[in-house]
Amino acid sequence: MPSQEELFSGPESSTGNWPLNKSITFLVLALLVKSAFGFGQQQRANEFESLVTAAQKAQAGHDLGAAVNDYKQAVRIRADMPELWANLGLLQHQVEDYPGAILSFQQANRLNPNLYVPNLFLGIGYARMGKAPEAIPFLVKAGKINKTDPQAPLALGRAYFATGNFSAAAREFEHAARLDPKLGAAWFDLGISRLKQVEVDSRRMSLEDKDSPFAGALYAESLTKQARFNEAAALYRSLLTSRSQPPCLHSALGLALLRHRDVKGATAEFATERDGHPECSLAFFGQARIAIDRGDNEAAVKLLQELWRRDHGFFVSNAAVLVDGTPDDAASAFAAYLSQHTAIIPADLLEALLAALNVNGLVLDGQHDRINRSQPGAFAAPASKVQHAAEEYYAAGEFGQCAQRLDPVLIARNADKLRLLAACSYLAGDNERTIGAATAIGVLKPHSDEALYWSIKANERLALQSLTRFQQLESDSARSHVLLGDIYDQLERFDDAQAEYNKALAIAPGDPAAMLGLASTYLSNNNIEKAMETARAALDRSPQDPELNLIVAESLVATHQFADAEPYLMKSLNVRPQMLGHLHALLGKVYAETGRTKDAIDQLKMSVTSDEDGSIHYLLARLYRQIGDTKDESAALDQVKKIKQQRFGGGVKTIEDPDLSSLESPSGGVSMQ
Repeated sequence: MPSQEELFSGPESSTGNWPLNKSITFLVLALLVKSAFGFGQQQRANEFESLVTAAQKAQAGHDLGAAVNDYKQAVRIRADMPELWANLGLLQHQVEDYPGAILSFQQANRLNPNLYVPNLFLGIGYARMGKAPEAIPFLVKAGKINKTDPQAPLALGRAYFATGNFSAAAREFEHAARLDPKLGAAWFDLGISRLKQVEVDSRRMSLEDKDSPFAGALYAESLTKQARFNEAAALYRSLLTSRSQPPCLHSALGLALLRHRDVKGATAEFATERDGHPECSLAFFGQARIAIDRGDNEAAVKLLQELWRRDHGFFVSNAAVLVDGTPDDAASAFAAYLSQHTAIIPADLLEALLAALNVNGLVLDGQHDRINRSQPGAFAAPASKVQHAAEEYYAAGEFGQCAQRLDPVLIARNADKLRLLAACSYLAGDNERTIGAATAIGVLKPHSDEALYWSIKANERLALQSLTRFQQLESDSARSHVLLGDIYDQLERFDDAQAEYNKALAIAPGDPAAMLGLASTYLSNNNIEKAMETARAALDRSPQDPELNLIVAESLVATHQFADAEPYLMKSLNVRPQMLGHLHALLGKVYAETGRTKDAIDQLKMSVTSDEDGSIHYLLARLYRQIGDTKDESAALDQVKKIKQQRFGGGVKTIEDPDLSSLESPSGGVSMQ
């Protein structure tokens, strides 16, 4: 799959063609040409004007090389004109002479530090050359000079992204999107920056808080998204006795059981939640879902009306569970029931329900135009006639009211109030405020697992909303479907990812990004045959592509065709850095299975940092035993035990680990799970 950095280049931007700014620059320049030369200098003035006119004509005729040469001659005549240097820099930027463009913009900036275009393009140029920190001051200044052009915050966001400051990047992309809501690049980059923040927070949680019930809850959600419902349910059960835990775990368990077709177990969990934690509105959705499945649509609507009364934002943010996995006939019957009883269902509730049903492709006649308006946060919290404490609102499931009451604590140093604010904001669908609260918690408690949990949850939601907006703006593009496929793949919704990649290929047959994504997703979904078939078809066009070769190699290793895999692995040696550990592990496996024990050990030693389940160290131990190196064998086994204990200790990932019961005496043929 393409990396997020590759995807982050975004849709075609305006950094190459800059019609508005160029027209302003040339207008100023034309006026200066008439008055730039004194009496007796008419010949040089005519020469200068001819060069500028020729440059403009060459540019209009797309002969950018000639235009650059004309401007270079013009600046020799008038080196004191910042607009002239800016125009030269623009053309050099268009022909991708970024070092030359930077020199021209630097000269323009020295002559007049307050021009917008030189500051903007100095920032863009430095960023293009991999010097993002140097780019940032120029882009900040450009944004102050011109507060209406979205390209300045867009470029600034990309510079922040390149430095790893994803929260600052998101802030700038949001600014760009506000300035131009139809700027697809801003929405795309905003979504990717949010996902990168999720990645950063998740990595940090895996290092600092992997035994936390908050980490366990996130992993259980991941299992649910992979349709591994039984495993998710087992993990949720292991978290229920934790002293500190995310809200509504019984309901989350109930939904996993429901997807696993354990209606009796799910019913018990929803009842337990409502009895012990009446604030957990997710149980209402679970019970309504059961009612819909059994055809009791009247009971479902009553539950949903009560839930709607409690908190509109929560309803909109979670209504998708009503149809997620619901049998088509039950969902269709529910849609028909709604269409027959519109008079007794509040219009705004009906709109939210229609949006949820649209997730499953079910839309009531005549309602298409209303559906896409139902987004999380689109509905204000119901007005309250009596003011209550935030805790009382939370207990009543009125999360929007709770968040509003607590909002002032963002500037106070009260960790308990901030924790409640984060929960209420997220449950109300107010993701921005959730992130604000999580950030404030992190300042007070730098190692807070709860702060990371809410940040991950809210940023993931915001990312999907931004990328959905991008898809709406470019709904018919192959790129949009590739994007969605990549997002679904990251969320481990592999069937959805495959569907999106195939849509992209229907629009653009053979699209490299779609082919790579499809092959990778097949492999992740354990469809080895299709992964190999797709990757090999893509290799016909790009035979040296390292990631495609790696997919074919991994498919061959999975089917024990070790010798055949080696040539593909050798073509994968320049794969992205984050994939090198996996590459070396596969090479080690191939060498081990083809009798090259020392080479296998060397490769595996280069891959140990990527060993998440102990299997690499386990294979190393077996190889050390083969060569009689008992000391290193023992050290490798100790690492396996350590990894096993770390993974098992918190109950975060215990279900899919290999059986390592024979670690004390590895014997027999080489094996790596």
